[in-house]
Amino acid sequence: MKLSITHVTTYQYDTPVHYALQQLRLIPRTGHGQTVLSWDSKITGGKKQLVFDDQFNNHTELVKVDTGVTCIEIVSTGEVEVEDRNGVIGTHAGFAPLWLFQESTPMTAPGNQVRQLAARVRDETEGQDDVARLHAVSAAISELVTYEIGQTDSQTTAEMALAAGHGVCQDHAHIMIAVARHLGYPARYVSGYLFMDGQVAQDASHAWCEVWTKVLGWVGFDVSNGISPDARYVRVATGRDYNDAAPILGIRHGSGQETLQVSLQVQQ
Repeated sequence: MKLSITHVTTYQYDTPVHYALQQLRLIPRTGHGQTVLSWDSKITGGKKQLVFDDQFNNHTELVKVDTGVTCIEIVSTGEVEVEDRNGVIGTHAGFAPLWLFQESTPMTAPGNQVRQLAARVRDETEGQDDVARLHAVSAAISELVTYEIGQTDSQTTAEMALAAGHGVCQDHAHIMIAVARHLGYPARYVSGYLFMDGQVAQDASHAWCEVWTKVLGWVGFDVSNGISPDARYVRVATGRDYNDAAPILGIRHGSGQETLQVSLQVQQ
């Protein structure tokens, strides 16, 4: 499937910017069942200072916001051809060792809720293979945590979302990562795009997770949609949690309020 993607991010400031940096992970890579046919990113109100691949092999751009501006716009567009591999990514690669993805982070640290869910799934799936067990984890999270926009934010941890019983794709991914790691599996966060049938315009990119198994290597699981990623999914960045793979992260010096607006279109 060939997908066309346009991702526009706009930051508005109520006072002129004194100093700000943005770290962008918006460029997908060719590989693992996807081919980037074309891609371009343009910045209005800032300048690219550095382009590099980070420790998780993500294409990364560092942008300095122009001094005195009150608006910066980041437009990322391209075409990607994707094949359906049933979520199987395969062998581990990159600079980060596999064991790093077994270590918990502040966003994925297991509390009582995560431990109880892991113990429940372990008991219910005794004797089953890794993939069956992990699909059971995904299904259990979907039952316990309703997809609901506006109830969590980028700082909500896996434990907090599981206890609250609602969240979005980021929270579903963090919970599954936390449970999988507690069960002994390396797990990582994935940010990217999802082509949704009958819906071109979206207000955010998508997130899911990948878990490493001895037989298949890395396998993807999208808890929010109850499936493993197929030809509708474009992988952009991976990491231990959201902070390692977020499309845009930034720092800003000075007073004043910041308003964020995202416009996203994914179409065939």
